[in-house]
Amino acid sequence: MKDNIQLGDPDFANMMLVLKDPVTQANHKEFKFLDGTETGEMQEIAPDIWAMPAYMQADDDFTMFFLTTQIESGETVMAFATGETDQGDFRLSEPLVTGTGLNVLNEQQPNRAKRVLKFLNDISKADEGNWRMVD
Repeated sequence: MKDNIQLGDPDFANMMLVLKDPVTQANHKEFKFLDGTETGEMQEIAPDIWAMPAYMQADDDFTMFFLTTQIESGETVMAFATGETDQGDFRLSEPLVTGTGLNVLNEQQPNRAKRVLKFLNDISKADEGNWRMVD
């Protein structure tokens, strides 16, 4: 693995942000991206699975959502999912590893990807999560 992995690098796809605490009804409002002005706030879409738009524009078919969920280890991770429309029904894709989702967003909307990365780095700097390399 190389040092100084950057957004867009293939190795960055293996980066995962693990949150210290799960998102709950009590704390979900603390996870507002862009102060909730453009994206809203975390919404519980299934038991213990929370989502919030990271990128969604009326004039663009591409959408990306933050997704928090527990993984097999019991840890809560910040993942991503794209929005998909199937025969008029809207649904989220399978979860993407944090870095993979950011790389996908970077291919479509590089400026937004940088803002999302800053938001996630702020979570890490506030000691509310840690970046890890996954296989």
